[in-house]
Amino acid sequence: MTRVRRGYIARRRRTKIRLFASTFMGAHSRLTRTATQQKMRALVSSHRDRGKQKRDFRRLWITRINAAVREKGVLYRYSGLIHNLYKKQLLLNRKILAQIAISNKNCLYMISNKIIK
Repeated sequence: MTRVRRGYIARRRRTKIRLFASTFMGAHSRLTRTATQQKMRALVSSHRDRGKQKRDFRRLWITRINAAVREKGVLYRYSGLIHNLYKKQLLLNRKILAQIAISNKNCLYMISNKIIK
């Protein structure tokens, strides 16, 4: 029986996995089976943590706004500020409010005074 020369498809698949796992440590970057397992695990973690990152940043922005509002001595806390923003139909999201609270606290104080009146 003659010798069959294998194709390139399996080699190309393994090369792709090795390129993905090239920064992993030890056998996770060298051995095909463990590299495949680590690749699946890394992709699952990245998918899960994209949602977690959004939640974490929202919590951070809320904490910053609340700290700035309480520090300035405005008449209400974070929840009251957000409630009155919605009532007055001011379209400022929490990210922008947190940036204002860090960079220019007087501006946040002016916004809260405008809402009260």
